[in-house]
Amino acid sequence: MYKQIKSVSVALLISAVAIAQENSDVKEPMVTDRPDVTEASSTVLKGALQIETGAFYTSSEENGVKQEVLGYNTTLLRYGILKNFELRLGWNFEEGRTTVNGMELMDISSGFSPLLAGMKVQVTEEKGLMPEVALVGHIYLPFTAGSDYRPETTGADFRIAASHTISEKSGIGYNLGAAWRNDSPEANFLYSVSYGYSVSEKIGLYAEVYGDFPENSRANHFWDAGITYRLSNDLQLDATVGTGINEGQDILISGGVSYRILN
Repeated sequence: MYKQIKSVSVALLISAVAIAQENSDVKEPMVTDRPDVTEASSTVLKGALQIETGAFYTSSEENGVKQEVLGYNTTLLRYGILKNFELRLGWNFEEGRTTVNGMELMDISSGFSPLLAGMKVQVTEEKGLMPEVALVGHIYLPFTAGSDYRPETTGADFRIAASHTISEKSGIGYNLGAAWRNDSPEANFLYSVSYGYSVSEKIGLYAEVYGDFPENSRANHFWDAGITYRLSNDLQLDATVGTGINEGQDILISGGVSYRILN
């Protein structure tokens, strides 16, 4: 399965280069929802299909138990229905390994996570002190997941995404929301704050803090930072590294590509 998905990702990247060259006359660069956790407050262009895909690795260790997760293919499809409204579909293929006191367990989790289906609607544009604001919501369909990652109940999340322009080269984005996933009845409150800086027309940097507040357990806080490289207005590469602020995630590494197909 890994070889098949890797080949698909390479094929998609080759196609993206050709598509981006054909649409190089488009003046408006795309805005992506990766690589940071913070969702953008803008939607994709009407009639455009935006594909954001990549891979990640996370590792965490606590009380002698080390858990590693490798996501081979994390794909989000975004399609612009109206000027300020988009539909969203996402699906990950993941593999998890557990090591106890230095001994790796033979039972390896592998398969697709539940399919994400949702929408984003932009409700205000930035004007003075008023930020640009969008509402984002998803459901997670359990029957679409592999047996190792299949919950019994449908999950859901929603976010309020907002952003401010600080200068011609920098801006800040932030999210507030909640999620109900993994068969848990308790709400998991979410937050994220991301600062972005444009080094040049092609290169961007960002730093971010994010986390969650489960109703009946301790809060989790993380940070990450990364770089984006825009090959054209329709094609962007990214790389990210991060870790946990409190005990939890030891390392996060990810990389990906985003591209836009215009109508």
